[in-house]
Amino acid sequence: MKIQDTRIKDLKVIIIKKIKDSRGFFSRNFCEKELKLVTKRKIVQSNISFNKKKFTLRGFHYQKSPSKEGKFITCLKGKIFNVTIDLNKKSKSYLKLFKIIINSDDNKIIYIPPGCANAYLTLEKNTLINYLMTDFYKPESYKKFNYKSKEIKINWPAKPVVISPQDQNAKNLF
Repeated sequence: MKIQDTRIKDLKVIIIKKIKDSRGFFSRNFCEKELKLVTKRKIVQSNISFNKKKFTLRGFHYQKSPSKEGKFITCLKGKIFNVTIDLNKKSKSYLKLFKIIINSDDNKIIYIPPGCANAYLTLEKNTLINYLMTDFYKPESYKKFNYKSKEIKINWPAKPVVISPQDQNAKNLF
């Protein structure tokens, strides 16, 4: 496992090792001992997101304090354009964006730390995403804002085609 820092405090890109042979491949995408190098928080929940259509948008979503939700995001099938924004007001990377394309072949996992909002746009149909979460879902802490918020300038690789009504009608960041 190789861990790369990013421009956002505590946001990491993790490159996992794939062992390939004639059968396919084997990789370890969760090891408590190795992931402690990224965060001391425990994994408490695992979620799957299946996206049938290309250019499906999910986000921006996050949980506000007192939640300490961090997310490990892995693309198991397909490809996504992922965008994270730091909403920690005391952070040197406050309101900075981190954009990355991840797919099922590149061996990458993204760790999104607490206090960051995340969104992604699928770039292939039938995209499957796995989330490992460091806090339980708490409806009272759950927040979202519109992906077209004027406060953030994102050059999406394509116009979103499929968006939930909740995300489409979400308010701007500020």
